[in-house]
Amino acid sequence: MDREEEKKRFLEGNEMELGEKQGETFAKPPSPRPQISRKESPLPPVVSYCASSIMMTVANKYILSFPEFNLNFFLLAVQAIVCVVAISACKTAGLITYRDFRMDEAKKWFPISLLLIGMIYTSTWALRYLSIPVYTIFKNLTIILIAYGEVLWFGGSVSSMALFSFGLMVLSSLVAAWADIRHALDSHGSATGAAAAQISTLNAGYVWMMLNCFSTASYLLYMRKRIKLTNFKDFDTMYYNNVLTIPVLLIASFLAEDWSAANLAKAFPPESRNSIFAAMIFTGAASIFISYTSAWCVRATSSTTYSMVGALNKLPIAVSGLVFFNAPVTIPSVSAIFLGFVSGIVYTVSKAQDKMKAPKAGILPTSVPMSASSQSNRDGLRN
Repeated sequence: MDREEEKKRFLEGNEMELGEKQGETFAKPPSPRPQISRKESPLPPVVSYCASSIMMTVANKYILSFPEFNLNFFLLAVQAIVCVVAISACKTAGLITYRDFRMDEAKKWFPISLLLIGMIYTSTWALRYLSIPVYTIFKNLTIILIAYGEVLWFGGSVSSMALFSFGLMVLSSLVAAWADIRHALDSHGSATGAAAAQISTLNAGYVWMMLNCFSTASYLLYMRKRIKLTNFKDFDTMYYNNVLTIPVLLIASFLAEDWSAANLAKAFPPESRNSIFAAMIFTGAASIFISYTSAWCVRATSSTTYSMVGALNKLPIAVSGLVFFNAPVTIPSVSAIFLGFVSGIVYTVSKAQDKMKAPKAGILPTSVPMSASSQSNRDGLRN
């Protein structure tokens, strides 16, 4: 009996000791786990930005595809009015904020607004005469003008990779022009009047496209130089750009465009009138959506990723022209789209490399930093 009692006490003692150890172990509060910050998924803003750019480009092309529509200044005025009304409503609702109109700031910004009018007006005629793929490809030439404008006026430099991308941009533009001319000759015959008329239309489109590239580069370079005087933010730029361009566009429309009843009937045919007006209003409202999605994209990604998205966005915009407007699908036209797509990626990579080297070698980027609203102006009729 004594041995059994000793054994029982021994076991109870071990159990108590084990219980105390377990109590010590489980009584300790669990160490806090490191908080893992969940980054916002970049997919929704990237998709939204690309979709808004495509929708606005297609809507503008739809309006300008009507052969009798010739009220381009009026189109831009309606878009600016819709944009101002929409952002004013958003500000009243507390969704966005921007500074109130001030005459001294308006005087400083007015030259930039005039350059903006030149940029968007030339883009309407270029987009009218050229297909969306060709327009998108030729728009890459603006990057070359901006890069060398920075070399001349801001002390920038151009890397060897950037030069390679410029060569691809020029090559893609030449291939696109050759593909357009070749398709016109093959479709109508080289000796027919229809072929000559088509080539004449294409030549007019190329002239307007080059004017658009020069005006776009001038607008962006001058805006970079002047924006420090006003310290405008995203919606400040959008508000002042649209408010200041409205009176100029309306006056230009009434003075330079035909407002006769006969021309209005041709420009807005009864069977398509409602669709045209709906598209005009849509493009004005879409500029806000582009501004928001571009800012969202910058916030959810890095600046390098955003630049890459801008380069990759060229491909779906070009493809949208093939899908919605029956642009010619040939080996040269597809090759031109591919070359333009690759050139944009190469240039984006070169900018990323220059940015990494900038603190050490003092190399300035060869592109103009753009606010979200400036990007929206570029992406609508201007992409």
